[in-house]
Amino acid sequence: MGTLGRVIYTVGFWIRETGQAIDRLGSRLQGNYYLKEQLSRHRTLMNVFDKVPNVDKDAFVAPSASVIGDVLVGRGSSIWYGCVLRGDVNSIRVGSGTNIQDNSLVHVAKSNLSGKVLPTIIGDNVTVGHSAVLHGCTVEDESFVGMGAVLLDGVVVEKHGMVAAGALVRQNTRIPAGEVWGGNPAKFLRKLTEEEIAFITQSATNYTNLSQVHAVENAKTFEEIESERALRKKFARRDEEYDSMIGVVREVPPELILPDNVLPGKSVKASQ
Repeated sequence: MGTLGRVIYTVGFWIRETGQAIDRLGSRLQGNYYLKEQLSRHRTLMNVFDKVPNVDKDAFVAPSASVIGDVLVGRGSSIWYGCVLRGDVNSIRVGSGTNIQDNSLVHVAKSNLSGKVLPTIIGDNVTVGHSAVLHGCTVEDESFVGMGAVLLDGVVVEKHGMVAAGALVRQNTRIPAGEVWGGNPAKFLRKLTEEEIAFITQSATNYTNLSQVHAVENAKTFEEIESERALRKKFARRDEEYDSMIGVVREVPPELILPDNVLPGKSVKASQ
């Protein structure tokens, strides 16, 4: 941030502080007539009763997510924006390298019609798509739950099982390993191919890598964000210099790399 930027930031800060002080004074003058607007008290990690979330230091939890109560999140896992994991009346366990994508809901069952007390257990390298709902169920290692799917109490998705997007899996259903289930209510559709099984593992790896990028961005201070913005503007037409300034290494697509015997001593610069 340059000198001018710091001056503007400081002046703006004091104007806001002054405005808040005036607001507090006005509220006191209004007395019983004062209508107080409740400000958000969102906490990404929140205790409930004596239950405390346990999130691995190498996991990513987005700032707008809510991880509440008896929830364990393993190494390299990611809980994305708008997710709610509520382990209040039972426990939630999320393994390593698992991603629970934006706006998904994970809850548990203290009791239900079957009389079972059901935690929610999600294994390693699992992908849970956007806006899915998992309630009192078990999703084993390297399984895949599609976007908008709903898994009810007692559901078990075995290793390498896949729940299609939008599916509703009824209570106590078991989805065998290597099968795709979909529909409402969900039914067996077909067997997974070897390529699809490999994709499940790769999807989890991709999200682990992507979560590291988001973790870095969310950890930046206001000054760092402003500094990068200034660099981006300054070096907008000088890609190589800008990349070196912020430590970015871009790979040249193989199709743009010419053999040395075609153009000796020459290099090909890929457009950014």
